[in-house]
Amino acid sequence: MNIGLNWLPETAYLYMLIFARVGTMLMLMPAFGESLIPSRMRLGFALAFSMVLFPLVSPHLPPLGQSNIFGVLGLLIQEVIVGLILGTLGRFMVSSTQTAGTIIAFQLGLSMAQTADPTQNGMQGALIGNFLSLVGIMLIFATDLHHLILAAVYSSYETFVPGGLLMLDDSATLAVSVVASAFVIGVQMAAPFIVFGLVFYLGLGILARLMPQVQVFFVAMPANIGLGLVLFAFLLTSIMGWYLLHIESQLIMIMGG
Repeated sequence: MNIGLNWLPETAYLYMLIFARVGTMLMLMPAFGESLIPSRMRLGFALAFSMVLFPLVSPHLPPLGQSNIFGVLGLLIQEVIVGLILGTLGRFMVSSTQTAGTIIAFQLGLSMAQTADPTQNGMQGALIGNFLSLVGIMLIFATDLHHLILAAVYSSYETFVPGGLLMLDDSATLAVSVVASAFVIGVQMAAPFIVFGLVFYLGLGILARLMPQVQVFFVAMPANIGLGLVLFAFLLTSIMGWYLLHIESQLIMIMGG
């Protein structure tokens, strides 16, 4: 009995098309694309997940027989671009934690306390924002929202059909919507601290007028940090719950196209 290998080029071609999109998306998506995870583990997971998607997606991909070498390269580049677009959108979603952390740190007088953010490839960020980013990534795994991220990767084949138009105009509109939503959610997460800062500094201003001989702002700075951290501890659960609702709604929106 002879066993042919005629199926091998077609299989390799289809698998590379799937991996071009899936690998690019997972390298940028929140939770899966964090620099805290070793590159080999991310690459291995992308290869394994591409294999899982192979029987589901391959019937909808253009067959190899209808493409020449330039057509294959064009499809690969197109799939990489789609992965970059959707992966970047996913990265925009989690930027709300840095927005909230920066506002909270400013209100508490900790805006100068900055460290490298491990979730943003080592970029400098407010200490509280870095903490919120790490907690957010942990909660995405703890609440199984990463399953929704993987479902969004699969659903992308319904929105961006392989070999079809890239829909750059719609992608730009969606990107603006995601960035605006992330900024709004970040401000809403920090809203209690904005109110706290207004009330606290208003009280200090009145006290400074009543006691001009005392440097009220320097004396009250430790109280500002202490009360702010206590408030932060009490509100952390509510803040992260609001953040998870935001991530879930944005992923559902992307899945729905």
